[in-house]
Amino acid sequence: MAHVTDYIRTIPDFPHEGIQFRDVTTLFADRDGLRLAIEGLVAACEGLEIDTVAGLEARGFILGGALADRLGTGFVPIRKKGKLPGRTIEQAYTLEYGEAVVEMHDDALHAGQKVLLVDDLLATGGTAEAGLRLIERLGAEVVVCAFVIDLKDLGGRARLEGLGQRVEALCAYEGA
Repeated sequence: MAHVTDYIRTIPDFPHEGIQFRDVTTLFADRDGLRLAIEGLVAACEGLEIDTVAGLEARGFILGGALADRLGTGFVPIRKKGKLPGRTIEQAYTLEYGEAVVEMHDDALHAGQKVLLVDDLLATGGTAEAGLRLIERLGAEVVVCAFVIDLKDLGGRARLEGLGQRVEALCAYEGA
C-alpha cells in the first residue's frame, strides 16, 4: 500500500548545506499521491466539527481548497503581507533567518466558527502560530492544525500543542 512518503522527493543541501528539503511538488504532481494526501488529511479530521478551512500561503492553498471541497466548507487564505485586497489584519512572526508577516481579511471569519488550519509542512511552527493568532483575533477557533509533513526535530508540533492545539501530520521526518 502506498504512503505519502513514497511521493515526497528529498533534495539534499537545499536551500543551504545540511538541509534535507522535503519537496511536496512531486506529491502534488502525482494524481495518486495528491489523492492520498487529501484523503489522509480528511481522515485526520473525521468526527470534528469544521466550518471552514484556512490555508497558509502557498502550498496550504493547494491542500486547503481540496479539503474545503471534500469537507463541504469554505476556504480562507492566509497570505503574505500585501497580497490581499481590502481591509486586513496582520501578524508578524520570527523565522530562522528574519521576520515575516501574514495577513487575512478582517471579515474572513466570524466568532464561533470552527477552523481547520492547513499547510504542507510543520517546521518550527512560527507560520502556523501566526495563522492561529489571526484566526483567534477574529473570534474563530482552530479545532485542528493539519500538515502533510512534520519535521520533528524543529519543534513545531510541541509549540502548537503547547498552545493547546490538536496537531495532525501524515508523516514525520527526523532532522532539518
